[in-house]
Amino acid sequence: MSQSGTLMGFVHRRRRGAELFLLLIALVVGVGAYAAVGLGVEGTIPADIVGYGGWLAALVVAAHIAVRLVAPYADPVLLPLVAALNGLGLAVIHRLDLTYEVLDKPHTFARQQLTWMTLGVALFILTIMVLRDHRTLQRLTYTSGLAGIALLVLPFLPLIGTDINGARIWINVAGFSFQPGEVAKVLLVIAFAGYLVQHRDALALAGRRVLFIDLPRGRDLGPILAMFSVSMMILVLQNDLGSSLLFFGLFLVMLYVATERPGWLLVGGVLFGAGALAAYSFVGNVQNRFNFWLHPMDYYDASPGSYQPVEAMFGMGWGGLIGRGFGEGLPERIIYAESDYIIAAIGEELGLTAVMAIILCYGLIVERALRIALISRDGFGKLLGVGFASIVALQVFVVIGGVTGLIPLTGLTTPFLSYGGSSLVANWVIIALLVRISDHARRPIPRSSDDLAANATDSEMTQVVKLR
Repeated sequence: MSQSGTLMGFVHRRRRGAELFLLLIALVVGVGAYAAVGLGVEGTIPADIVGYGGWLAALVVAAHIAVRLVAPYADPVLLPLVAALNGLGLAVIHRLDLTYEVLDKPHTFARQQLTWMTLGVALFILTIMVLRDHRTLQRLTYTSGLAGIALLVLPFLPLIGTDINGARIWINVAGFSFQPGEVAKVLLVIAFAGYLVQHRDALALAGRRVLFIDLPRGRDLGPILAMFSVSMMILVLQNDLGSSLLFFGLFLVMLYVATERPGWLLVGGVLFGAGALAAYSFVGNVQNRFNFWLHPMDYYDASPGSYQPVEAMFGMGWGGLIGRGFGEGLPERIIYAESDYIIAAIGEELGLTAVMAIILCYGLIVERALRIALISRDGFGKLLGVGFASIVALQVFVVIGGVTGLIPLTGLTTPFLSYGGSSLVANWVIIALLVRISDHARRPIPRSSDDLAANATDSEMTQVVKLR
């Protein structure tokens, strides 16, 4: 074996050793938090700690083994990060279940969330085993786009569409509720990446120059106007401000990265400002959210009112830097503390320190996704990485920004933490796709010119020519 091959093998083994260590820390976080909940709320370690910890460990180990077998060069940090967040979220949801039981409002949110996590990990394993090359998804560009739009339209249908808490974003089939927009975001990233790879040269052409910024040509405005129309449709018809911001922001970021034209950001910003003004003027729900944000105490006792955000701020203020401790706070006063406001529950009982640590974990996920995009050897993989990084970044910013009062609350879930099967399963699939892209990007290129020609992408063929 050559010296470079020996060095590469050494680095590969060190990377896998680091991943095992990080996975162990993630399990300590998840199982330790579950034990701390039992001690704080009931004064004793939960009786099912062995079964719970064993099942959680089995899921994480199964995912790790699948990565080692079919994606050995994948990023070693992603899986431990999401395992730690998912485990902490399960513990906090279990803590709320215990309180709801005392209040004669029994729920099994934690048990259901563990079931959804099991399904999510199963789909994670299935994705990386079936999808051996992410570039095959490029063939499904328009199919993914049509499927994504179809999923967004499903809640409008009269028989299966369901209106929950004023937002029509759910479907109900045979008693089973599902949020199709969570799957749609994955499909739309694939569609956006495939479309932009094919048309980025035309979209990058400059039109008029205004204030040192080259604006896009008028004939190229079709895609962004179409996505803006879809976002406004979601906002007006589904009454879902969060998803509208997510989908439009996602497309705008990917468009800017693909074309490297700041003019698209200017056009998108103008469209967003106009849409926000129109929504504030004509959509009552949006106007209410802005009023609750600007004057929360004035609407505390109103219906609808600002009871939730005000109680969340009270709780986080009471928690302070290190929190009250599990069982010592009152997070149950916040409606939907297990889903929309789980960050507030964590801030109250674990403090600002835990919230900052969670934000750091999300920042690391985004950083690793962007790093994967940078080292990817094909344009499609780069845009997929940027798209998935944007989903996590935008969703975390919108949710945590809304809960902490930085921006108006929009009603999205916190990835991997909040209760919600649709979101959890979709996010595990996103991590699987990032793992697959990173494995392709980190895998050593064959040294011989013949092997390189057989496995190279279009962008790598120039290397083959030079070798020959």
